[in-house]
Amino acid sequence: MRSFVCFGRKLESFCGDSRTKGACFKQSYHGVISSSSRFLLLKLNPFWVQLAYFIVLSLIGYGALNIAKPKTDSFRPKNIDVFFTSVSAATVSSMSTVEMEVFSNTQLIIMTTLMLIGGEVFVSMLGLLLARSRFPKKQHPENNITFFSIPNNSLTSKSITHQIEFGTDSCSTVENDKPDSDLESDIKLSSMTDSLQYSASRYLCYVVLGYLLVVHIGGSSLVSMYVSLVPSARNILKTKAIQIQTFSIFTVVSTFANCGFVPTNENMIIFKKNSGLLLLLIPQILLGNTLYPACLRVLIWLLEKITKRVELGCILKNYKEMGYSHLLSGVHCSLLAATVFGFILVQLILFCSMEWNSEAMDGLSSYQKFVGSLFEVVNSRHTGESIVDLSTISSAILVLFVVMMYLPPYTSLLPTAYQEKNSGKGQASENHGRSILECLLFSQLSYLAIFIILICITEREKIKKDPLNFNVLSIAIEVISAYGNVGFSTGYSCKRQVKPESSCIDTWAGFVGRWSNMGKLILVVVMFFGRLKKFHMKGGKAWKLS
Repeated sequence: MRSFVCFGRKLESFCGDSRTKGACFKQSYHGVISSSSRFLLLKLNPFWVQLAYFIVLSLIGYGALNIAKPKTDSFRPKNIDVFFTSVSAATVSSMSTVEMEVFSNTQLIIMTTLMLIGGEVFVSMLGLLLARSRFPKKQHPENNITFFSIPNNSLTSKSITHQIEFGTDSCSTVENDKPDSDLESDIKLSSMTDSLQYSASRYLCYVVLGYLLVVHIGGSSLVSMYVSLVPSARNILKTKAIQIQTFSIFTVVSTFANCGFVPTNENMIIFKKNSGLLLLLIPQILLGNTLYPACLRVLIWLLEKITKRVELGCILKNYKEMGYSHLLSGVHCSLLAATVFGFILVQLILFCSMEWNSEAMDGLSSYQKFVGSLFEVVNSRHTGESIVDLSTISSAILVLFVVMMYLPPYTSLLPTAYQEKNSGKGQASENHGRSILECLLFSQLSYLAIFIILICITEREKIKKDPLNFNVLSIAIEVISAYGNVGFSTGYSCKRQVKPESSCIDTWAGFVGRWSNMGKLILVVVMFFGRLKKFHMKGGKAWKLS
């Protein structure tokens, strides 16, 4: 209420000095809209905002895919499969119930759009743009003054910054409690801090947008150039009637968003001998997910050194205050990068030792095997593109992939002292303020176990009749892959049927394509749950098992 009283006083003063009533009305209208939007941003739970965003995006994608005609009229996917594909693209999960080559060029463009605006980097940029409304735009000549160059009391500056950030500053309170000289000093101080925060947030938006554009434009150009110059890759697309530009843009957007969709039925299996293409896609995988915080911080640091902009230095020093969860400290980024490369190295050693001479690697040279193995293990975290049929690799590697798919993208091995330093009093206050609902929440593994049990119930008849295909490990891989938004699938093989069916036809669709409609809907819920898992990663903390 104090902010509205303050706004009313400013409005009354403005109306008295303005020459026309129209200007006063326009100012009041914009002021009410700004105050209302700022109030909603502070009060709405980000979880519900993003859930609504992905649901609406999936519904729009479903409608667009239904309107667009498939590649051939002989086969048209069912409505449940079209909706499933739309959700899978919007949540960047790449779980498939039909083969990819049934989609026309128009439908592939629609899916590309869904993957682009559903990717984590793009969604976080939208959140950053919305968060900027917390800082009213002002024009001040003191925009280049940093937080640390203020000579006044640091406690006062922190208090004012806190009040501005949460919109709790009050004209009436300041006027009543402070002398005129202190009031003028604080108003000047708050305007300088406010302007710098807004300017730093604006620069951060520009950096993230530039990051997106450079990676997508550069990546798609390189992939398009490679496919055009290498006859084997070009002939594959020509045989499948897939346009080179569509393939390049679709694959790069999918890879950077860590979705894993590829316009070919075989995913990247058909390109397993094209080591150059695989090497071009590996950096896209890391830049769009696990190494994004580290690369973003390095990019901001380089731009700050080149441009000497104070705002960029402010972003690096005050990464927590920026309200952007992907901004981490330098130490944390270093530990994150070390953890990512450590996981890749461990997986690569195990995968090469177990699968080097396997059936999946037949026909490949030693160099192609190494690059293919590296591509496979990098994809195991969150992307899901594959150069091998997962049903043919060893169970030990499958279990390793399950663990990798379950891990959050920013998993890092932080020293205990560093964790205590960064959590400190915040952890104690968090535990103290935990609500009853939060105490009743289960852990992530508990929810995954519930989903697996539900799917085993819905598919119980198929588990009895076709136990080799419908085994619990295959179902668990499908569920955890959907939860991790990875897209790995063991698929379905008619050869593994205990009682062979003459009408059975092998396809390149995922294992979920053989599930019932209820099973597919449960997996849709799992994809939404996994896409928003960052909001409930602390679930189950109240349960004590010992």
